[in-house]
Amino acid sequence: MTFERKIAWRYLFSKKSHNAINIVSGVSAAGVMVATAALICVLSVMNGFTGVVEQMFSNFDPELRIEAREGKSFRLDSPSMQAVKEMPAVRLFSPTIEETALVQYQEHQVAAELKGVSDQFQTLTHIDSIIHDGFYSVYDGAFERCVLGRGLAARIGINPHFVGGMKVYAPKRKGRINLMRPDLSLNKASTFIAGTFAVDQLQYDDHVMLVSLDFARNLFDYSENEATAVELALTEGANTQKVKKQIRETLGPGFTVLDRYEQQADFFRISKIEKVLTLLLLAFILLIATFNIIGSLSMLMIDKQEDSRTLSNLGATPQMIRRIFLYEGWLISALGAAVGLVLGLVICLLQEHFGLLKLGNGSDYVLSAYPVEVQAPDVLIVALIVLAIGYLSAYIPTRQIVKKA
Repeated sequence: MTFERKIAWRYLFSKKSHNAINIVSGVSAAGVMVATAALICVLSVMNGFTGVVEQMFSNFDPELRIEAREGKSFRLDSPSMQAVKEMPAVRLFSPTIEETALVQYQEHQVAAELKGVSDQFQTLTHIDSIIHDGFYSVYDGAFERCVLGRGLAARIGINPHFVGGMKVYAPKRKGRINLMRPDLSLNKASTFIAGTFAVDQLQYDDHVMLVSLDFARNLFDYSENEATAVELALTEGANTQKVKKQIRETLGPGFTVLDRYEQQADFFRISKIEKVLTLLLLAFILLIATFNIIGSLSMLMIDKQEDSRTLSNLGATPQMIRRIFLYEGWLISALGAAVGLVLGLVICLLQEHFGLLKLGNGSDYVLSAYPVEVQAPDVLIVALIVLAIGYLSAYIPTRQIVKKA
């Protein structure tokens, strides 16, 4: 430990001639501590909510999804697509057809996003874990069935316990529209509800209706070798990014391959922006809290003028004296940061295991308590921000020492 740091360390815990200096120093460290703990807690809660929503999406979204870069549909019997299907890392290859159709039940009519899925969809996703009412089935061997988002079912006015069928209408892909009989330009089909699902995301719950792949092909005039997307499940232990890159190289530039994050790119982009803005806002609050360090350090410099003159007479340069008080201010912020980091981590740990802070009364929400997920990069970033702001707050008053010298 250098001479300057030894003196700064002694000043930190020594009794000052004026008790107010000790109080202001303590308040400065406490302010940094509270702001640091708040940064850790808020960022961890945001990570927790992001993780919960990510888990909700993963119950419905596949590991990888292939879409045409241009156009709506593509052929499944192309050599490149067959090569993807036969890749060792591809466990399930499930084509889907997704189009908008008009769904009618009695007098209610609602536009819905129909998603025709294969028999592998139940294995491809965790759809069974998000069934809200009824059961999952898109074909029972005799009748076409469907599974609706909970919000969509409510808008139509139907639930799995109704025995009546729904009518589905979609415009024909081929041929001209008969202006005299526009109803002849529509394909019609009927299906019965089997269940409802709840992803707790409006884009799914209020709009999506799952039907069998054959039902969608007949309704939207697609052949057996056509699809609007292909959803993939990978073998256990497969590297998603490596497989995605391999599939892109196999298919060429005419296709896009999306992982779960890219399938919900808008959500995760907004989450990152919110996190950055929150970090900046709390860092600004921390900056205001460190203003106390400037006052504390200025008072300490006045209190230790005699010591400074004594050190100067013993050969200490103005730069050495400046570094003493600079280290002193940094130690105050470092002490507050260290205690704040520990306090924030302890609070997060208690919340994660015991759910001390509840959401509402615990029954009206998807979660009973605020979710928490501490991430090491967040802890490192917070520590660096606190130390940087602490150094800045100590640098401002101490720079006058060299100028006066």
